Amino acid sequence: MRIKIPNKDCRGVVTAFYLTSTAYKHLGAKHDEIDFEFLGNNGQPHTLQTNVFTNDEGGREQRHSLWFDPTIIFHTYGVLWNQHQIVFYVDEIPIRVFKNYSNVGVSFPSQQMHVTASIWNGEPWASNGKRIDWKQAPFTAQSQGFNIYGCQTQNYNKHACYSPYLWWNDKKHWKLNSQQQRAYEDVRKKHLLYDYCFDRGELHKECQIN
Repeated sequence: MRIKIPNKDCRGVVTAFYLTSTAYKHLGAKHDEIDFEFLGNNGQPHTLQTNVFTNDEGGREQRHSLWFDPTIIFHTYGVLWNQHQIVFYVDEIPIRVFKNYSNVGVSFPSQQMHVTASIWNGEPWASNGKRIDWKQAPFTAQSQGFNIYGCQTQNYNKHACYSPYLWWNDKKHWKLNSQQQRAYEDVRKKHLLYDYCFDRGELHKECQIN
């Protein structure tokens, strides 16, 4: 997905692009979700927050400062999701990896999902306590070049989605290659602002493994 976020003072306005399952809560169902959230600002640096929900449990936020102005031109944001890992990409650079540690009791998204985009009021948490300046409205985000590769949900068969004949399940996508790993580590070193493992790692087993 290529996205350009509102190019004005949009403190408190969140532009979101995410995968989410359909949760029939009245039937006791719990949802999975994979999130990109742009936290509006009145200038650089702009912050991108990502999150992973499994069985309604989130609290896995990471925040990165973007190394460009996402309001000027379109940039590409994407997700690789297979049974081994979830990778968040910005302009094909991996910025976050969530590994599948279900073998040691860590929940991992496995439900069928659909794609959603939204723009919403995230004050005050998304704006450091400041209020939205509604005189700047309307707030408009733009998207283009949307592509998706995945299993069709009709006649959904989880095991068929694990087929090695699907390109995203190829062994080379089970982990980052050496070039991707270097780029990932560079982004973490220079642009990672917050990681839930820093202050809530004891609540999430994957933090203790990583």
